[in-house]
Amino acid sequence: MEVIQTAIEGLLIIQPRVFEDERGYFLETFSLKTFEEKVAKTLFVQDNESKSQYGVLRGLHFQKPPFAQAKLVRVVKGCVLDVAVDIRKDSPTFGQHLAIELSGENKTQLFIPHGFAHGFAVLSEDAVFQYKCDNYYAPAYEGAIRWDDPALHIDWQLSQNDIILSEKDKNNPLLCDIF
Repeated sequence: MEVIQTAIEGLLIIQPRVFEDERGYFLETFSLKTFEEKVAKTLFVQDNESKSQYGVLRGLHFQKPPFAQAKLVRVVKGCVLDVAVDIRKDSPTFGQHLAIELSGENKTQLFIPHGFAHGFAVLSEDAVFQYKCDNYYAPAYEGAIRWDDPALHIDWQLSQNDIILSEKDKNNPLLCDIF
């Protein structure tokens, strides 16, 4: 696997080796040994999967300490714009984000360490999104930031009319109201 450091400390793009032939393809999506050697010592305790239709935007979500979560995210089918926002108060990149297309075609993964809000928007007809977490979901410790916070300048690559949000995500606070 190739690990690519982004402009935001700790946020890593992971490009797994894909072996293709006339039968199809094979790739190793996760190996604890390789991950700990190349990325971080992380014990993932929960795997999640969601299926969403075009225009669905989920986020920007995070878990507060002591239930903060690091995530390894990928798309099995379809294409999403995946976004991670640095919410580490002492970070020089606080409030900055990375937006990257993850798809079943490119098989790219993103490692999101503790201290980030995360969300994605479905750009294809539908998408199957999978992610590993290093901590269990704790509803009392969940937090969220508005997807359209003007201070974040996120281009979700969707028309405003096509965006589908949960009722909960429609009412998330701005970053400046949280920190």
